[in-house]
Formats: sequence, structure tokens, C-alpha cells
Amino acid sequence: MRLGIIGAGGIARKMAYALASKPQGCECYAVASRSLDKAVAFAKENGIAKAYGSYEELVSDPAVDLVYVATPHSHHFAHARLAISHGKPCLVEKAFTANAREAEQLLALAKESGVFVTEAIWTRYMPMSHKIKEVMESGVIGEPRVLTATLCYSIEHKERIIRPELCGGALLDLGVYALNFARMYFGNDVLRTVSNVHLSDTGVDLHECISLSYRDGKMANLQAGALCQNDRQGIISGTKGYIRIDNINCPELIEVYQDNCKIATYEKPAEMINGYEYEVFECERCLAAGLMESPLMPHAETLSVMRQMDQLRKEWGVTFPMD
Repeated sequence: MRLGIIGAGGIARKMAYALASKPQGCECYAVASRSLDKAVAFAKENGIAKAYGSYEELVSDPAVDLVYVATPHSHHFAHARLAISHGKPCLVEKAFTANAREAEQLLALAKESGVFVTEAIWTRYMPMSHKIKEVMESGVIGEPRVLTATLCYSIEHKERIIRPELCGGALLDLGVYALNFARMYFGNDVLRTVSNVHLSDTGVDLHECISLSYRDGKMANLQAGALCQNDRQGIISGTKGYIRIDNINCPELIEVYQDNCKIATYEKPAEMINGYEYEVFECERCLAAGLMESPLMPHAETLSVMRQMDQLRKEWGVTFPMD
């Protein structure tokens, strides 16, 4: 599997690192940037064979098996559309697009073109995420009833966070992980949503608390933000005990408690590089099976998440130029 990366920023660098040793035969083969000099420097730094000064050149390369869209949220739609129009399977960074309208159009184009596309929400593909679900469904904590998840970093001054034209704010960057965490384990049959938000001077969200009430009586309390550091912890509480997850963004440790006593511990796989590799492994598996979407992150789920975030932004008065 030869990966071509659109974008040469920080998250692209993490993917390049994940595939540097060519795990399972997957490699970063090409990178494209709007600046050829930047692409060449990135390729040299990360041992990548091809460097392109335009995205058109990368998606036109017949040796590229999968395109990874690693540009800001605001550009996902255009860059994924470019790749799909050239028949290239796509792995598109979260948030999938700026809004649900763009997501609908992009997925419709992929379906019409017969091209595989999936959202690069890496937690959906990690073995530790599947282990959490396995433990929860084993009955060891009884009936799951309450979930909490928090993800905050001190990144309020970063350009991608503060600028509305880049689809900035904490929600699409960090809140999306908390929402996905809740959806992975409690589903999406939400009866009522209550939230609170702190906005920046530029009109984007910097910190949010979101409470979800589910039709079956469960509750999820989520917190995400760019104003502070925190423990990034997730807890799933049941009638007999609870599961504590260290880092909902990239689960590294799972602890199981009954009567406040730890009864089991699960650690991340020793062979795990940084977690980004699992997205590519899943794309490779899906393409080999002739699938148009990944069952781990179906298109319907991607759309549902985008609609959920659209509704939250509407309530908060957070708008992007492409809305």
C-alpha cells in the first residue's frame, strides 16, 4: 500500500512516522504541498520517495494507492474531491469536512465514482478502542449507565484553532474525539443535548461542555477545549463497576474497577507505533475486500457526527465561511 499525503504539516508528519518502517508493507510513497520546497524538505526528512509542488500531480501519480488528506478542516472537501475525481481512494482527516453539507456532497461523489473513502478518526481503528467495547460488553461493570470524557490542550493561540476561515475552534479539532468516544460505546440515539461554550474574540469555540441524554436512560458528559491541559480521561460507569481509559484521543491504558478496587488492566499493544498506522491497515483491508467504506466508521456515522457538530455550532452561533 503506497500512501500519498496531501499536506506537509504536523499531522502529516505523524503519519509519515507511523509508516517509516513500512509496517505490513504500507509506506508513505509521496507527499504534496503548495510549496515544492516544503514538499522536498518533508520528503527528505521522512524518507519519502516522491515530492510534489501541487496536489494535482500527486493524485495523478499512478503509483499512489491511497491519498491521505492532511490539510486543515477547511480544505478537506476540495482536496478529497480532487483525489476522488482522479479515482484515488481517500483517507480524510477528521473532522471529515467543514459541515454536513460538504460531507453529503463528498460521499455522494465517492459513491457515484465507485471510490473508497473513509474518515481518519484514528480512535475508531485502534485495537484499544475495540478492547474497551469488548470489556464493557462482557458484563464486568454491569449495565453501563454513565460515560464521561474529557480532552483539553493549551492550544488557544494556534492558527488552526483561532481562525474561522480554517474551520477553527475546539469542536472540530478536539470535541469530535469526545463525541466519537460517546458514540462508540453508547451509540447515537440521543434524546436531548445540553451544552455550554466559551467563544473566542474571533467567534470560534474554545471550550465546551456537552451533556447527552439517551433514549434508553444513559447519559454522557463531555468536555473539550483549547484553553487548558487536563487528564484526557474517559470513564464508563456501570451498575457493578467502571472502566477508566487513559487518553480518549489515543487509548494507552484501560483499567477495570469493581467496588473501587482495580481488577484488570490492559495496555496498548507493544507493536503499536503511534496509532496512525491502524487507519492505513484498515484502508488496505477494505480495498482488498472491494469495500467502498469501512464498517469501523461507516459513511452514515460520519454524516451523523457532522450533523451533530453542525447543530452544536448553530446553537453556539459559530459559523464558517463555507456554511
